[in-house]
Amino acid sequence: MFKKSIRNKLIALLLIITILPFGTSIIITYYQTKEAFKDLVVQENSNLLYQGKINLESYLEELNNLTLSLYNNPDFINYMRAPDKEDNYLTIGIVRNVLQTILYAEENITRVQISFAEENRGITASKRSTVVFSNRISNAYEDAYKRAQLSPYNYNIDTTQLQEGRNVLYVHRALTNVPSDNVLAFITLEVGTEKILELSENLYNKENEEFFILSATGELIYSSNPLVASKKEEQQWIPEIMKSEATQGTMEWDNGQFQGVMMYDQTELAVGGWILVKRVPYTTLYDNAFVVTKINIFFGVIGLCLVILASLIVSFKITSPIRVLLQNIQQVKEGNMNVQFPSLGNDEIGILGYRFKQMMERINLLINREYKLEIENKTNQLKVLQSQLNPHFLYNALQSIGTLALKNNVPQIYTLLTHLSKIMRYGMNMEEDMVPLKKEINYLKAFLLLQKERFGESFEYDMEIEEKAMDIEIPKMILQPIIENYFKHGFDIREGVGKIEINGKIVDEYLLLTLRDNGVGVSESRLTGIYRLLSEGKPASDVEETNIGLKNIYTRLQLYYNNLAAFHLDNHNDGGFMVTLKLPLEVGGEKDESNHRG
Repeated sequence: MFKKSIRNKLIALLLIITILPFGTSIIITYYQTKEAFKDLVVQENSNLLYQGKINLESYLEELNNLTLSLYNNPDFINYMRAPDKEDNYLTIGIVRNVLQTILYAEENITRVQISFAEENRGITASKRSTVVFSNRISNAYEDAYKRAQLSPYNYNIDTTQLQEGRNVLYVHRALTNVPSDNVLAFITLEVGTEKILELSENLYNKENEEFFILSATGELIYSSNPLVASKKEEQQWIPEIMKSEATQGTMEWDNGQFQGVMMYDQTELAVGGWILVKRVPYTTLYDNAFVVTKINIFFGVIGLCLVILASLIVSFKITSPIRVLLQNIQQVKEGNMNVQFPSLGNDEIGILGYRFKQMMERINLLINREYKLEIENKTNQLKVLQSQLNPHFLYNALQSIGTLALKNNVPQIYTLLTHLSKIMRYGMNMEEDMVPLKKEINYLKAFLLLQKERFGESFEYDMEIEEKAMDIEIPKMILQPIIENYFKHGFDIREGVGKIEINGKIVDEYLLLTLRDNGVGVSESRLTGIYRLLSEGKPASDVEETNIGLKNIYTRLQLYYNNLAAFHLDNHNDGGFMVTLKLPLEVGGEKDESNHRG
């Protein structure tokens, strides 16, 4: 029992830890602190490098977007498609404005050049001169253009000049005749590196750290250490980074003039795929480790005395609620699903116990709900199957009668048969338990139109349903029994024109459906009997059997909405009867908030 108990294991473990030789703890503390500081510095520098990568990506993406902005100008694209045919004053003005807009969109852009693919012609704009249209363009960028054309992004950043010591790089893009892949021209941005240098200098400490930028192919673009840039033997670490398949990571290095940790992060390939590398020597990583170790030793002596006492208290505090939880889990295993126990506290174990109780309550609720729904659905399916003597025969018969009515020029009969067919199809379709309100309303319209034909001018109806409520799903056949009760109990053709009003709207988080008639209403004793039938399932002596339909509606609402739906029955002040259904927009729920009384 001692070996299996978590409490005993915890006490033994904590006591063993506290009685370790103090000298050993000093050594362990030092090495652990040293590694912790190393990890901390590496993590902080990795985060800084990542932020620098984001800033650099944003800047390069800005340059990329400038080259893409030409596609937003149809006149400029048309000019590139046929520069010899668009050589007029208006077009030239548009081209000049577009290039100058790009030129001055970023302060480090010193020159913009357009080179046509099929002709030895081009356009150049620089801050040292105006826009120049030339019939002869140098092919100095020919290799860069080929790389841009072969790139899946039609984009290339040329850092050759930067590697040779000049503070300039070139951004090239192949401009295609969208949607085809035919290249119309190439755009080149000559960009100064001041912004890149500014971003780079914020990423490292010049006194004891080093920073580098590599191209996607491993060429050294930028180096904060001139020695590394000038000596190939100091660049042996570059191939090791290029071998890595990860786009970011860390690597320890102990060779040549550097011993420490290297962190790297690569930009997106769409903006060049540059690799940012930062090197931090071990001396910088471990500077503060010894100072922190002395502080830890001081507090460790004090803590040594307290840990023994705390070990006993903590072990009992942690394991006691766990034992309570295990006992209740055993009860569930034995079949007792109604678990009850006091709060286990406000910590994680207490929350675990609370969630366990919630879970068991939810499981019990779902078991009861699904069981009742299954019984209800099976009963409804059986009733429908009993009524489906031969639906296809009935549909075909109705269609034949309708065709005969049209042939004899009696379209009214055909219309009525169509409504009757809709009613039959809707009622016999057992594949849907929940339907959009729109379907239920269409079904009611067909039903009411038949009643309208039956009673003529003695009956009328009105529907006002919010458009946004039409797509909300409700239980199928939930409204028709209410209307049918009106024709059985409330409608009297001798009293004048009978009327039904159906309203639907969304109020807060509920769908509010109101069905009101101008019939004879319901006596108080009968209304009390109906409520008794709804709440207890026991009909009063004066409640007719037909009100079982209302009981069916109420039961289905309870099952589908977990008692969150409301079902109100009232006599209206102006006469007649009114039924109100308040349905949550979401089916299901956990709280019992229903109130079926008015």
